[in-house]
Amino acid sequence: LKEAKKGEQDLVMLRSCILFACFAASSAFVASRDRFPTKILRMATQEELIALAESNRDTLGSSLGFWDPLGCSKMSFWLLTNEQTIGFLRHAEIKHGRVAMAAFVGFCVQCMPLVKGEHFFLPYRGYVADVSPQEQWDNIPVIGKLQILVFLGMLESYGEIPGEVPHYTAPGGIPGYYPPLVGKRPEFFFNLYDPFNWFSEDTPEDRERGLNVELNNGRMAMLGIMGLLSVSKGLAVPPLNSIEGFPKYSGDVMIPFEGQLHVAMPELAAWTEATFASHLPPQ
Repeated sequence: LKEAKKGEQDLVMLRSCILFACFAASSAFVASRDRFPTKILRMATQEELIALAESNRDTLGSSLGFWDPLGCSKMSFWLLTNEQTIGFLRHAEIKHGRVAMAAFVGFCVQCMPLVKGEHFFLPYRGYVADVSPQEQWDNIPVIGKLQILVFLGMLESYGEIPGEVPHYTAPGGIPGYYPPLVGKRPEFFFNLYDPFNWFSEDTPEDRERGLNVELNNGRMAMLGIMGLLSVSKGLAVPPLNSIEGFPKYSGDVMIPFEGQLHVAMPELAAWTEATFASHLPPQ
């Protein structure tokens, strides 16, 4: 009975995490349909970046304000100007936050018995039941992984097309904006953001609040998914490490094709050394 109660408590906690993450992630999938959004959405200078940070009234925002310990907001990356670099950094943060929210929810869902348990129809060749989310990825055939990555690459390339709004590094660009796909790409029947037009009537105040909510949730999700991965490797991340039966993983999450697209490092080192040696002038 004690084990059954622990199992029920863990399931309740897991469901609570999923519910919280779903509410947190919902604001990330809102696209502005206004061709001329409010000024606060168009960040191009460091002054505007500071104004955005100071207008963020969550716990960290109200206590830290503008926090840039590395001074990246004053830098100019590659051939970009400082204003273009700020646009790039803001877009990167928003995008990483969205991916982290999806990853956090996905990790929780993949831990549920309905998903990780036995299936009458196997979701993919080589499926193994009752393993961790990372092991579920490891068990996917390499051709399946490549299909997933190609699809994500397609979405990434579509997001770089300015369309109705300038590129996020250009004057007037909107960091985090993703162009509509319906009518422009024949393979899509719904837009990636707001596919059912639920937020088309949002006021500028709603969009401004949604921007701050998305930033906060994305930052929290980035910490959350790293916490989940850390606990699965046996590290202590309160309160996650107190969950009984938390899925453990002995592999390396930084090697997504481990054992599939693998090159032995000594062989690679020897080949590199031989290649460089063949191009050196004779002494």
